[in-house]
Amino acid sequence: METTATIRGEIARYLQEHGLTINQFAKISKINSGTLSGILNGNRPMSMNQLDQITSCIGFKEGHFYDKYIFECIFHATPDWRRIGAFLERCAELDKLDCLHLAARMAMENITYAPMLFELAESFYNEKKYNAAAALYECVAESEKFQHSERLALCHYRLFLQRLSENQESNWQAVVLFEPYIERLDEEYQLAAYVELINVSGSLGQWDKVDYLAVKMESKAMTRYQNQKIEYSGNHPLVFYILYSYLARENSYSERGDYEQALSYTGFYESPDWIIDPTEDECRVIKQFSEWAEANRYLHSILAGDYNVLLDYVKYIESREDEIFVALCHIVLAANRHRLNVDYILERFKIYLTYKPQKNQISNINVHVTLNQYTRLLAELGIYYLNAKQYNRGLSYILDSLEYSIRIKSDNGMLRCMGIFEQFRQYASEEIQKRYNEFIRDVQKLSVYAWSPLVQGSICASTG
Repeated sequence: METTATIRGEIARYLQEHGLTINQFAKISKINSGTLSGILNGNRPMSMNQLDQITSCIGFKEGHFYDKYIFECIFHATPDWRRIGAFLERCAELDKLDCLHLAARMAMENITYAPMLFELAESFYNEKKYNAAAALYECVAESEKFQHSERLALCHYRLFLQRLSENQESNWQAVVLFEPYIERLDEEYQLAAYVELINVSGSLGQWDKVDYLAVKMESKAMTRYQNQKIEYSGNHPLVFYILYSYLARENSYSERGDYEQALSYTGFYESPDWIIDPTEDECRVIKQFSEWAEANRYLHSILAGDYNVLLDYVKYIESREDEIFVALCHIVLAANRHRLNVDYILERFKIYLTYKPQKNQISNINVHVTLNQYTRLLAELGIYYLNAKQYNRGLSYILDSLEYSIRIKSDNGMLRCMGIFEQFRQYASEEIQKRYNEFIRDVQKLSVYAWSPLVQGSICASTG
């Protein structure tokens, strides 16, 4: 009798325990008796469909035998792509990622399978089977790590997007792993990749890096715009990337407190008269950036200490719901910096002081960017109310910010919140102190991990 350590052994044991002949089991499983006999005798390979039929008849969960199938039926001899591909697709359907990853790694022992694995990964990606796609991208990238192909670069780009999350530490690691490959990306993806790198770097407070990336993106986008104005198949018209580079540089200077230099970049994207005969898509982009420019002129003036424009700014955002959250973030920051009373503004827009995904006329805002802004807003609200001697309310906001800082693993955010709390601990109620101690235990759990370069890179950066 065949050992039950194999699939054939499991089938044979089932037949014996239930007193079934091959012909009887063939009728139950709807597999030809001759085919079934050949499978049990080891003279015939088993297809994916046959394996699934047998598994169902025996009463096991779908995919039960997949780990055995890899060794017994795919790689027992020279494998062919038809069998490997079918297995990988079925693993993706059942979310059997361990089996998928193992089979893909074994397949990559034959480098000729790299193009097929890559195409299948792209298929999974387009079907939004992102985890399955990531497993294949990793295998292809590992096998081609010494190559300089666009396929390798696209693998790393897809993995970069897949790795982005609420976690700032993992986002920083994702940037480090991907950035060396951005220059190898095909034009179709490269500019969008720069936008993602800029957004993540900004959420980490790495404003020098934002400036560097924005300069690179502007140069590439402008060159392509001048050479091929319309024939670009990226996510946005080419003018978007040019204008976004100016907006990114403006933000980098503003976050570093150089509002005069920031305003100079506002002019670059406010009225781009170098765009001749804009298309409908380009007009939509120009309109959005023009609105941002108007809002940012108010914003930089307020941050620089010109309070006279505050009411005009509030009036401006009233009719532009997409602008309100970002405006509140900066209004509270300015209020703390210049000791302004903005109670009436906070009361007026209080429904916007809770977290929710943000969008604009062009697209949705990245989740990690919004989370970082919201974490910072909570801290600024805490400082605002502490300055007003509303200690219970202020410390509650500080703890809310600490909670979000822990959630996104923002080292700078955690340090700032803990420092502020300790400064005002004497005013904390017993309930607030209890909540704070619970968060400190969460922070201590995080500290068991190795010291991350993210801490060194962000400790002097803006909060978030």
